[in-house]
Amino acid sequence: MPIGYVLTKNMTKKSHSVTIRQVAQKAGVSVATVSRYINQNAPISKDVADRLKMVMTELRYVPHAAARQLASQKTRVVGLLLNTLHNDFFVPLLNGIEAVVRKHEYNLVIATYLLGSRDMPPPIGPHNTDGLLIFSDGLSDDDLASLHDRNFPMVLVHRTPPDSLKIPSVTVENKRISFELINHLIKVHGRKRIMLLRGPIHQEDSYWRETGYKAALEANGIPFDEKLVLNGDFERHTAYNVLHEFIATEKQISFDAVFTGDDDAAIGVLKALHEHGYRVPEEVSVVGFDDLGFSAFLTPPLTTVSAPTETVGRIAAEQLFSLFDKQYPEDDVTLLPTELIIRRSCGCTS
Repeated sequence: MPIGYVLTKNMTKKSHSVTIRQVAQKAGVSVATVSRYINQNAPISKDVADRLKMVMTELRYVPHAAARQLASQKTRVVGLLLNTLHNDFFVPLLNGIEAVVRKHEYNLVIATYLLGSRDMPPPIGPHNTDGLLIFSDGLSDDDLASLHDRNFPMVLVHRTPPDSLKIPSVTVENKRISFELINHLIKVHGRKRIMLLRGPIHQEDSYWRETGYKAALEANGIPFDEKLVLNGDFERHTAYNVLHEFIATEKQISFDAVFTGDDDAAIGVLKALHEHGYRVPEEVSVVGFDDLGFSAFLTPPLTTVSAPTETVGRIAAEQLFSLFDKQYPEDDVTLLPTELIIRRSCGCTS
């Protein structure tokens, strides 16, 4: 390619570079007015806005994104921080969040971060987002306190704030409904040796579901047996492995029901029971939590708890945008109701 062609091409590009000052001159307004229109940080009349839009289109002027962000001190990005995405539970949660973020014309960035990764900071935060949605144990109490001290907007999802911090939180009712679920197994189906698969040890959902489980046992005069509690991590492969090993090695310990902790773990539980020849629900009742999309299509259909997961995501995102406008929700904790969903896996016929 001739050198002259390259020089001509580069010169042409430079001569067609349009500045904000040129836009202002052609539109007959000040540079400050153009800046206000671009950054939308102050009102201007509709006539001026229409004129600027026409001029920018005619001149093919594209505002520099970095300059826009510097001027407005906003990234127009919302972050979602969690420790895993390996679960069908997150699909409705993300649907709720994404719908609100899109409505506000922001971008959503999702990142995973493991507690204990002290050699590296969280991948998202004040340096690259305008605010965070933090799922469960996505950050430690110390990390939350640090962000809170900086007045950084954040909303907690499926966990409550530490006692000393005023941070909005959106979660679901776990304890009462878990009590009802276990009480149903005892009162209706006569189950007395009910196994529990715990969720992740740091998650509040897991703690309150176990609390409801223990309360139902106590209310019915059934002693709590630590040997019937396994760590399922709210995850199907873990649940399958721990129950498979338990059945293979602890044949003398009987059980007649399993509270899987959540619906994803129920998949692994049903597989392990089937492989070891247990009939569900004739010999062992199985119940879950969350009422995920596949739960009604398992064999047998899963008795579970309906949790408004998509609504949790939507409300949490709306609260975050309210924080951007300096509007704090009336209550620190938004607790959404849950509902028992009866299907065949517990032993009911309908």
